[in-house]
Amino acid sequence: MREVPSVSRAPGLTPVDAAFADAGPLAQAVAQFEPRAGQRRLAREVETVLAGGGILIAEAGTGTGKTMAYLVPAILSGQRVVISTGTKNLQEQIYFKDLPALAAALPVKFTATYMKGRANYLCLHRLDQARASRAPGLMDSIASWAATTGTGDRAELDDLPDDSGLWNEVAATAETCLGSDCPQYQQCFVTRMRQRAAESDIVIVNHHLLCADAAVRQSSYGEVIPDCQQLVLDEAHQLEDVATQYFGLSVSNYRLDELVRDTERLLNTGAVDDADGDGRRAADRVSDHSRSFFGNLAMAARMRGRSGEERLRVGPEWFGDIVDDGLALQMALDGLEAAMTLAGGKGGRAAGRDDNEDALAVARRAAEIRDHLRFLLSASDPTYVYFLETRGRGVFLRGAPIDVSAIVREQLLDRKRTVVLTSATLAVGGSFGYVRRRLGIEYATELRVPSEFDFAAQSLLYLPRRMPPPRSPDFADAVAAEVRAIIARSQGRAFVLFTSYAMMHAVYETVLGSVPYPLIVQGTAPRSALLKQFRATPNAVLLATSSFWQGVDVVGEQLSCVVIDKLPFASPGDPITAARIEAVNADGGDAFNEYQVPLAVLSLLQGLGRLIRHRTDRGVLAILDPRLRTMGYGRRFLESFPPSPITHDLAEVARFFDA
Repeated sequence: MREVPSVSRAPGLTPVDAAFADAGPLAQAVAQFEPRAGQRRLAREVETVLAGGGILIAEAGTGTGKTMAYLVPAILSGQRVVISTGTKNLQEQIYFKDLPALAAALPVKFTATYMKGRANYLCLHRLDQARASRAPGLMDSIASWAATTGTGDRAELDDLPDDSGLWNEVAATAETCLGSDCPQYQQCFVTRMRQRAAESDIVIVNHHLLCADAAVRQSSYGEVIPDCQQLVLDEAHQLEDVATQYFGLSVSNYRLDELVRDTERLLNTGAVDDADGDGRRAADRVSDHSRSFFGNLAMAARMRGRSGEERLRVGPEWFGDIVDDGLALQMALDGLEAAMTLAGGKGGRAAGRDDNEDALAVARRAAEIRDHLRFLLSASDPTYVYFLETRGRGVFLRGAPIDVSAIVREQLLDRKRTVVLTSATLAVGGSFGYVRRRLGIEYATELRVPSEFDFAAQSLLYLPRRMPPPRSPDFADAVAAEVRAIIARSQGRAFVLFTSYAMMHAVYETVLGSVPYPLIVQGTAPRSALLKQFRATPNAVLLATSSFWQGVDVVGEQLSCVVIDKLPFASPGDPITAARIEAVNADGGDAFNEYQVPLAVLSLLQGLGRLIRHRTDRGVLAILDPRLRTMGYGRRFLESFPPSPITHDLAEVARFFDA
């Protein structure tokens, strides 16, 4: 543990109390700092759990200043602390804004590292291989950048398009990593990042990297986050979804294509001895059988799935004759594993010849894909849900754990001395029961810190008195009419958030031409570009779906109204949602009340949370779903909402904006 200088404080005050005091170092050095009772309370609890160990679940309403509330005690604890966020945006805010401010304010020296997932970083060894197998061109410009960059972070390459396939050829993925056997190991950007993290006091990661890293630790080397006994999970409401993704299995045509491409690159450059052609023939067989297998999967999905359905649940009986294609692909992968193991040296090495680690890495990848494919085609593990996903030209066969609570507990929570889980939205109706069940948390200290905002003065909740049921064919027209009426009173300056693309497009087509404000629609540009356009366009209206429900921060009058079309119940047709509903009911529970309603409450609160982001913000929240008033479970939503005044009258909305 590093030595921490004492913070000047009155008798009886802890270091954290002294830091947050009215005339303390934060008040004196941090711009726009203001004493907040809720922030101090949260900071004290974080200080206590970091000192004594255990789990703290803390809901901190918007405006609490929860980021500073856990960063200050983390820094003052003298321990290494990993901070994991739900989004890269919050990662960047902490590293580039909050930590420098605290470094200037606190009388404590500390170091920090910002870590992204492996695929964000350049692999120098794969770059050498790619340049050897390609004609001069863009890869040479990447090589020029590699010679000057200090991080190898793709984000520095402004000229590389997001959808460029070139990066996939040189990214430092766990699957292609040679570890300490790599000839570029000491120069490797991931190695250097890990070394910096191992020497840092505060390590900033995100949930995707945290779960990917824990999943890799289950099976092989390749982890990048150094061992650390203290973990803070911000935006913890996202953890279940991220863990479901990373502790599952997936085999796709893209994954097979990359395996074949990397094999052919080794053979074409002469990096692997393949005089008899066994390696090339094996790669060709994998390519042929992969094309046949995934082509037949896609065809079966089109025949059996509903129109426009991207994820389709599958089981052993679903595959039919496709199983034969899968068995043929497994045999082809067996052949590639054998050929590359032999070419790599093990099992057939000539006297005095060193192992070829690149060939052996391809052999390991072929074996792992074969094993994953066998597991997915059997579709027999009752703790997993199996589904087929199509996205563009990609075909993905996936298996996801139905319940990640045991996995999260064993792979993340139980391995730490201290865990802090925090978010603006963790409780449903005042209880943490839902999040505790979903994440496998048995014993924890609980804390709810209300928002510092005056919702009674700053906001108004509008619930229209007459709306058809969401399943009614008239619902889209009724939503469009309400949207027109609401944004006429707000003079634009609104987010209109939808639970489906179909409803978003239907409403957009209806209101287009009848609204005198600029309309910005999700899908016409990248998310970051749309937000930038919204902020820069007076009186704009943004129509968007789920990806804009959280992690979006627009302060001031530019966003003065948030309209939500429906209660965001997860679709029971989604394979993972359906499997979880079945699991809760099979266990004797009530899936609707124990799973579907709490999940929808937390999702809706995230959407509503886009509106009031500062003490000076004012705005109207509008929810157009009549079930809030007509169904018994509507009360559970209303009980979880901020304490905003409620109106059913558009005239009240107009008066609010005129005030």
